[in-house]
Amino acid sequence: MSPEPPMNPLELARHGPVIPVIVLHRVADAVPLARALVAGGVRVLEVTLRTPVALACMAAIVREVPEAIVGAGTLRSVADAEAAKDAGCRFGVSPGWVGDIGHACRNLGLPLLPGVATASEVMAANAAGYDFLKFFPATAAGGIPMLKALAGPFPDVAFCPTGGITVDTAPQFLALPNVKVCGGSWLTPQDAVDAGDWGRITALAQAASALRR
Repeated sequence: MSPEPPMNPLELARHGPVIPVIVLHRVADAVPLARALVAGGVRVLEVTLRTPVALACMAAIVREVPEAIVGAGTLRSVADAEAAKDAGCRFGVSPGWVGDIGHACRNLGLPLLPGVATASEVMAANAAGYDFLKFFPATAAGGIPMLKALAGPFPDVAFCPTGGITVDTAPQFLALPNVKVCGGSWLTPQDAVDAGDWGRITALAQAASALRR
């Protein structure tokens, strides 16, 4: 079976209003966690490259949970992008904008959601052809007022705010015209993962899926 063609990153927003930002410390947790999220209606999963087992977790989810659309978060180098592609990831997310990573992802056929926090970074990523950007760290970088301010000079740029967003504040971000989806770590609380409380994670995913853009 031939691999699926690269997606437009904006397609990620069609699958639901929230992308979970996942940190995994044990490979054994990867597949049951992914299945719990998918059962709750959350298919797009960003697994961050913040732990030594992250790539193995991504590969396991890609192999065992085909319904999931797996992406690699915390891409900080070209090597990270290459490793994410090798693990079977369908997209990548970087915490900031670096041209080398953007160019590498394009050459790899790995759709990228690059991170920005300032107008200058928006301009740099936009000039390289990216018009759907991660706004990070969303709350610390100005939150809703900042996103409203960016809408003026950048009416053609859409954002995925991530960082400090909760289930209570997510609807406020999603109500902004230039926000297509938001990222959140509240869907996968560490205590629930450690306890294998997959029912709780499915319930959190269901609540996130019910949020309205």
